[in-house]
Amino acid sequence: MKVLVIGGGAREHALCRSLSLDPDVTALHCAPGNAGIAEVAELHGVNALDGQAVAELAAGLEADLVVVGPEAPLVAGVADAVRDRGIPVFGPSVEAAQLEGSKAFAKDVMAAAAVPTARSYVCTTPEEIDEALDAFGAPYVVKDDGLAAGKGVVVTEDVEAARAHALACDRVVIEEFLDGPEVSLFAVTDGETVVPLQPAQDFKRAYDGDEGPNTGGMGAYSPLPWADPKLVDEVMATVLQPTVDELHRRGTPFSGLLYAGLAITSRGVRVIEFNARFGDPETQVVLARLKTPLAGLLHAAATGTLATFPALRWSDGAAVTVVIASHNYPDTPRTGDPIDGLADVVAQDAPKAYVLHAGTKRDDSGAVLSAGGRVLSVTATGSDLTTARQRAYRAVDRISLDGSQHRTDIAAKVADEAAGA
Repeated sequence: MKVLVIGGGAREHALCRSLSLDPDVTALHCAPGNAGIAEVAELHGVNALDGQAVAELAAGLEADLVVVGPEAPLVAGVADAVRDRGIPVFGPSVEAAQLEGSKAFAKDVMAAAAVPTARSYVCTTPEEIDEALDAFGAPYVVKDDGLAAGKGVVVTEDVEAARAHALACDRVVIEEFLDGPEVSLFAVTDGETVVPLQPAQDFKRAYDGDEGPNTGGMGAYSPLPWADPKLVDEVMATVLQPTVDELHRRGTPFSGLLYAGLAITSRGVRVIEFNARFGDPETQVVLARLKTPLAGLLHAAATGTLATFPALRWSDGAAVTVVIASHNYPDTPRTGDPIDGLADVVAQDAPKAYVLHAGTKRDDSGAVLSAGGRVLSVTATGSDLTTARQRAYRAVDRISLDGSQHRTDIAAKVADEAAGA
């Protein structure tokens, strides 16, 4: 199978790594990719948002499968352009991708499908914003209706900060605050059959102790030893399958990766948001534990044959990812700094720990430089969360990036609780 992956972040590096380990994959390509992905796939300098260019590349490569990683190409209709050329593609249509592209659309689908979620208002005027903020009170949850690269949500006790964020958006969703721990659950679907993956938990705040601003994610772990064993079955029955069924009923079937961000509240499971693609950094830990070869699973979703696909196989162990970010992230990050120590991780920690590149590039001399806010995802596996954490942070300590930052407490609390149980 010849596979083309679209995107250039750590999520795409995780996908490419898993695909490169699949014996059925005979050729692996990525556009545009990054310095790390170049080690496992052939890179192509194609604009990921240009559907026709991506389709031309896929046709020229005689690709058997195209995997669209990020949300922006999906909302731009890249999957549609590839599908129109008769090439199997893992990723929803532009209409179905509105499940992520518009918070208001997602709320409408959830209401029609009776999916449990937070009460909310869609606001377009200052008067509507003030009414909604007053109705819910603190803490205030304000979401940009459109794509915002994981940074469009503000959760704050400060009504003026909430109002300022809302006024900066063309259309905004203001909703009640959901208490309880958050869980990410991915599901692969062909538009009818839904196959859940293993749950994960990510860490959105920039600093230790869940302090600081929201980010795209500073780390993640899987599995969740504290979660109800019936959680996946419950979410399948109340969230994932009803959502897929509703989109099918509307004539806009969702084929690809459906990501449910969940809050385990005192009143039960509630959906915080949907995404139309693999989440970052949760993908890094989920794929680290998946034993089923990835290409066949994604191809089955792309060709409508998931119903006959064998049950997924998972490792019994754990995985932890720690994100190394640039100086000043999530504000305007500094880029262009050299990254040292990557070879040391390969030499001393592989294969139990490895580095997935997010925002990196090579200079003319071949040195790897920072090229984004989130630069690296250091991922490790182990028999339990404590072992996986130790391996991940040992690898983090080998890496040098001037001014970089990372959280030191990823999965620490749950690992300690699991060890003491």
